[in-house]
Amino acid sequence: MNEMQFRRNRRLRNSNTLRAMVRETSLHKEDFIYPIFVIEGENIKNEINSMPGIHQFSLDRLMEEVDEVVALGIPSVILFGIPEEKDAEGTGAYDDEGIVQKATRLIKEKYPQLVVIADTCLCEYTDHGHCGIVHGEKVLNDPSLDLLAKTAVSQAKAGADIIAPSNMMDGFVIAIRQALDAAGFEDIPIMSYAVKYASAYYGPFRDAADSAPQFGDRKTYQMDPANRLEALREADSDVNEGADFIIVKPALSYLDIMRDVKNNVLLPVVAYNVSGEYSMVKAAAQNGWVDEKQIVLETLISMKRAGADLIMTYHAKDAARWLEEK
Repeated sequence: MNEMQFRRNRRLRNSNTLRAMVRETSLHKEDFIYPIFVIEGENIKNEINSMPGIHQFSLDRLMEEVDEVVALGIPSVILFGIPEEKDAEGTGAYDDEGIVQKATRLIKEKYPQLVVIADTCLCEYTDHGHCGIVHGEKVLNDPSLDLLAKTAVSQAKAGADIIAPSNMMDGFVIAIRQALDAAGFEDIPIMSYAVKYASAYYGPFRDAADSAPQFGDRKTYQMDPANRLEALREADSDVNEGADFIIVKPALSYLDIMRDVKNNVLLPVVAYNVSGEYSMVKAAAQNGWVDEKQIVLETLISMKRAGADLIMTYHAKDAARWLEEK
């Protein structure tokens, strides 16, 4: 036995303290961005059937959720709006009295320190459910940019700290950057959904935001899940157009893409741990098939390990509590 030469890697795993000392990746509540769905109406707190524990809130009940987020020490939320009425051009998205704009003002009045991110898209506001202007069954790129830019400016005027365009129209970052600058919001950063795949993992979100397309799909503007190099082209385009953060969405099935993006851009990388990923874990946990706490924390740490600086996740509140228990 003395003649055998092998490395004793287990020496560094002998105790909790020693394992913590050599741990390469850490997860903190400050890493989290918590999504909130805001809906028109009164006294509404609707649990989303396909997303246990996640609700739609009307403005008069919104602060119940925000108070809890702040108490847990989560530093940021991203707002998704469900308007009362929809139309072909998604006018509710850029209405200064739109649901996201009103929610932003409400939150910033009570919690100015909380970072409010506005999702900047049209799909929740259009009657056809697509992320831009349509002609027949074609989603038009350039005419959509004008409306997205108007939406971003309206959200910034309402007090949004970060604009997060998610529509995947070509040129959306530079169009929004120029519009924000022209309106005097040159200090408002853009958190671009630069790398957004046409994924089946978005299903529960479309229930939550009432944003399923009424015809066709989004494969002409969201990315093909089979493609890897395309992600780098998309990220490079948005960096050059003035993005300040790069989002990779979904996260769990695209950890390789996240690492590629992290290795190739100098901006903060944001993982979007999307609705389908959340709902699969919740369903398995409710059936007693997995340990929810351990699965969630392992999943989130995998995203940090893959290169994410921040994680947008529906698990944020639970994860923040669990991290406090450690």
